[in-house]
Amino acid sequence: MSPRESDHVNQSGPDTSVVETAGAETMPLIEAKDVDAGYAGVAAIHDLNLSVRPGEIVALLGANGAGKSTTLLTLAGELKPIKGNVYFDGQETRKPLNWRARHGMRLITEERSVIMTLSVADNLKLLHKEPDRCIELFPELKPLMKKKASLLSGGEQQILTLARAISGDGRLLLADELSLGLAPLVSDRLLVAVREAADRGMGVLLVEQRIGRALKIADRAYVLRLGRVVMEGTGADLQGRLDEIEALYLSAAL
Repeated sequence: MSPRESDHVNQSGPDTSVVETAGAETMPLIEAKDVDAGYAGVAAIHDLNLSVRPGEIVALLGANGAGKSTTLLTLAGELKPIKGNVYFDGQETRKPLNWRARHGMRLITEERSVIMTLSVADNLKLLHKEPDRCIELFPELKPLMKKKASLLSGGEQQILTLARAISGDGRLLLADELSLGLAPLVSDRLLVAVREAADRGMGVLLVEQRIGRALKIADRAYVLRLGRVVMEGTGADLQGRLDEIEALYLSAAL
């Protein structure tokens, strides 16, 4: 199938067609094998097996407390596995996040990943490149270049965050709750941009509470419950199982 092309966003959300996922022969950018990880020696995720290949979006779904952020922090090198191994570019590694970032990993946390005291232009200059590529991807940043990041709306701050993450030489994006607290139109704008980044070859692991929207752009997805993968499949397959996924969310809250 041909990659999606999204020239604009409307109220109906991102394009719902699905790109062909990277083949099994493609080496994962990031992979967890039988990983337990957590805090102070207490595991919050158990026996995690997960992979992300170039050019695909993998959605990571689950209720609050399911272990999604712990998974991202472990893959990013901020948490060391208690058991099992993480592989980056096919090599087992326990290198920290700053090393992984130098080798193409980009992490967006739940917090706005911008420097509030700097202008939009100065935030973009942290890429060590001219900001033209960011503006090409997100033209809405152009009139904001002289504005301090602290004066931007939440949506504008997250657009700036994503622009920095996908406009340079990054190869793998780990994004935690990218659209948290944002209006649906802004959320859809961000998800379309993530899909386009994957279509250009970037691998993406996306934590997203808006299950239906995430599955529409995802090639594959994993569902976590109490730190364990309890369901996985293609985005298209899991779109037909939303009732099952929602039941898992509800049971996790009991």
